[in-house]
Amino acid sequence: MEPSPAGARWVGVDIGTQSVRVMVVDDGGRVLALGSAPLESRRRSVRMRQHEQDPHQWWEALGAASRQAFAALPGGGARASAVAICSTSGTVLLTDDRGAPLTPALMYDDARAVDELDRINRRVARGIQLSWALPKIDWLFRHHTRTGPAPRYVAHSADVIAAGLVGHRVRTDTSHALKSGYDVVAGRWDAALLEAAAVDPATLPEVVRPGAELGTVTAEAAAHTGIPAGTAVVAGMTDGCAAQIAAGALAAGSWNSVLGTTLVLKGVSTTLIEDPDGAVYSHLHPDGGWLPGGASNVGAGAVAAEFSTDDLDALSAEAAGFEPAGAVMYPLTARGERFPFVRPDAVGFQLGEVSGPAERYAALLQGVAFVERLCIEHLAAIGADVGGEISVTGGATRNDYWNQLRADVLGRPLVLPATPEPAFGMAVLASARGRRVTDRAARMVGRRAVVEPRPGAHERLSAGYERLTAELVRRGYLGTASLTGSRP
Repeated sequence: MEPSPAGARWVGVDIGTQSVRVMVVDDGGRVLALGSAPLESRRRSVRMRQHEQDPHQWWEALGAASRQAFAALPGGGARASAVAICSTSGTVLLTDDRGAPLTPALMYDDARAVDELDRINRRVARGIQLSWALPKIDWLFRHHTRTGPAPRYVAHSADVIAAGLVGHRVRTDTSHALKSGYDVVAGRWDAALLEAAAVDPATLPEVVRPGAELGTVTAEAAAHTGIPAGTAVVAGMTDGCAAQIAAGALAAGSWNSVLGTTLVLKGVSTTLIEDPDGAVYSHLHPDGGWLPGGASNVGAGAVAAEFSTDDLDALSAEAAGFEPAGAVMYPLTARGERFPFVRPDAVGFQLGEVSGPAERYAALLQGVAFVERLCIEHLAAIGADVGGEISVTGGATRNDYWNQLRADVLGRPLVLPATPEPAFGMAVLASARGRRVTDRAARMVGRRAVVEPRPGAHERLSAGYERLTAELVRRGYLGTASLTGSRP
């Protein structure tokens, strides 16, 4: 394996929902520069929950963010060794034979493809969900009309940006392909799924492992982005997997819990984890093995929905006086849950009463922490190794009290990574270049802090957790097999 070139600089790109972020990182993991540019979405039809983006703005935003980052590099001088790109899982569009967009991008949470989803699931019993790209691909081919014989191809957000950088349509990675109908176990597109979705395999990209080289930056793309011509562009991963790399959670048994608007857990397993409920699915680990995980609809969005204008520091200080709160909550903000159980009809609920806003805030924080514990217990129940480190990332980690509460509810130390950004994770992936990503992360990923559980707090809060899980069983949302009955 080749060592890194002297003075190597690695570039990570994150095509998010609200912005494009570009990070330039040195070989030891020091962030040298960061650039960002905003994105706009178009949401319409409350009933159908349509969410689109104009993919052309991704390219414009990349140019602005990347030029900003390279202009800020210390000492000046544009230099980069490789770039990798992540984007949202389940976002998809159609392109021409050069990889240029032909349609709007249907975002990961676009819910218009209900009929297509029903048809797919009637034809193959795979438990495909509305957040997957496959039903959206079906919808796009049915509704996007063309005026001539020009071909149309399926692409993910990261594919479009990579194509713009290298000047031609590119291969996609196993991570982005997973929800588009790719069988990561067999290593090929799933013929039965594609037939059920009426998708021609010829319209799909070739699939490669994350880190595989896709091409090099063209002179035209260099002028637009500031990324030097000739820089290698390598296949990336979805934003959730990128965040997992940024957290350094790549050893067997380790987990990354991302608490933003929703809660996402991703871990590492040497064997494929099968979940009969379909709540857990697995990406391929870049080094071999598996990255099992799941995404709940519960998260910090429940707090934002009720307390967006409140002083959260003051509320957190008061919430410490309600451990446990008088009420327990399953804080869904809309109908449906997908992890730790799959129930499209599930609704949030509250058991018991609260004395005022501070106790309700405490109950919300505890409720999300209880769901996080239940997710870990469900993973353990289906055979996942949950005994390694747990790192926590996402916007909610800015709340120190909530970090402490989560450690207490889990009864486990929680690691706060130094640079918990998907763009940083892509810089780490870009740096691998034939080496193990796990080893590169061990060198580049630092820690900001470790939160230890307080003595006696886990036991004090467990009564609320047991009350919540008992109600989930009573409602039929949860089977007792999902509960390990012990500290995860």
